[in-house]
Amino acid sequence: MALDKAQIEQELQQALSQISAAVNLESLKQVKIEYVGDKSPLAKANQLLASLEPAQRAEFGKLIGGARATVNEAFEAKSNELSLQRDLIALQEEKVDVTLPARTALKGGLHPLTSLINEISDLFIGIGYNIAEGPELESEWLNFDALNIPADHPARSMQDTFFVEPLEAKLVLRTHTSPVQIRTMLNQKPPIYVICPGKTYRADELDATHTPVFHQVEGLVIDTNITMADLNGTLDYFAKSIFGDDVKTRLRPSFFPFTEPSAEVDIFFNGRWIEWGGCGMVNQKVLIACGVDIEKYSGFAFGMGLERTLMVKYGITDMHDIVEGDVRFTQRFGLGIK
Repeated sequence: MALDKAQIEQELQQALSQISAAVNLESLKQVKIEYVGDKSPLAKANQLLASLEPAQRAEFGKLIGGARATVNEAFEAKSNELSLQRDLIALQEEKVDVTLPARTALKGGLHPLTSLINEISDLFIGIGYNIAEGPELESEWLNFDALNIPADHPARSMQDTFFVEPLEAKLVLRTHTSPVQIRTMLNQKPPIYVICPGKTYRADELDATHTPVFHQVEGLVIDTNITMADLNGTLDYFAKSIFGDDVKTRLRPSFFPFTEPSAEVDIFFNGRWIEWGGCGMVNQKVLIACGVDIEKYSGFAFGMGLERTLMVKYGITDMHDIVEGDVRFTQRFGLGIK
């Protein structure tokens, strides 16, 4: 193209008009490419200065330079104007009312079973007991034989127990937390005062009152001169701490292979007697199997289902509520969820 003063003026006015017409930063960006950048008509005109005579080069150089400076100045002014406009719109649309109450986030909470285990653990630690734990996959000897449960006992059948393959390994998912008592007696010399809370497994169908995976807490005391009176006092203290001072306890004669004598523990709660768990003096055969001197030591043991304890304490009628993990059930107990 040939350099022409009228053409340069026309390109200047065209650029200024397009800049002025831009309605937002996006449209102004396109104007910059076409009228301000290196491919704009004024930029191309500047490239032709080298072909002019020196006298013309100075004249047109001043003219083109002035035009480009005017365009750049107009572009910057428009860019600042549109940026301020964008920010004002954002402030209006995204403003926050700091006087509104804050939204409360939903926080996680303890399941009521976990809370009950913590409550029972604190209760017994407070009277000098320790907490003992053991594996959920147990040897058949620890789960049955050491507890004086014979090979033909119904509890050892596949209808009641989860055996783990290969069967020759003689491993089971523990059916109670009593193996933890055995491990404790094998590894610790008396006096022994422990409770054993934990998860257990039995081949039951899930219904309103049963579940194949449930929780127990068992207690074990081995010391000199331990009697049923000590057991009765401990259970009475345990029951009153969990269910309230008005609860009553009673022992009914029963049979368990690992205790002798044995008893069922009942509580009188909300106007009726309710079976709570089992207990008794540790069978001497169990003490001998664990290397405890029966001439010097005796002991008692007890065990309660924690799901049953929770259901009785809070009037829960369906086991599904406890095991299905619905947060609405947990919220009822106020356990850290807001």
